[in-house]
Amino acid sequence: MTSEPTVVVHLKEVEVEDRLSESLERRCQALAADFPEVRRFEITIAQDGNLGIEVRGHATGKHTDVATHAAASEAGPAVDRVLDRIARQLRASHDKRIFAQRRDAQRHPPKRVQPD
Repeated sequence: MTSEPTVVVHLKEVEVEDRLSESLERRCQALAADFPEVRRFEITIAQDGNLGIEVRGHATGKHTDVATHAAASEAGPAVDRVLDRIARQLRASHDKRIFAQRRDAQRHPPKRVQPD
């Protein structure tokens, strides 16, 4: 039984289009479908004086905690960059956790027992 992850978007001194909010929500849902251990996505979109828009992303769940940030002149590309980085970090964490036992077993095969 899986439940939908929580997607929290914080806007600080910036307004975004509804289309961007819906796209962000859809991408987070897709990431949650690929990585069921993630229970919460927290995205903060803020005005940055030098670069335009700064986006910070944080994904948490069971044995999972990844965070990243990106900046761009517009919110759309920055959000895409953050979600791409979160996906890459989740993939690395997921693969490391899932395949660690298999790699360990390949490195240290069981010793053969000589028959008596």
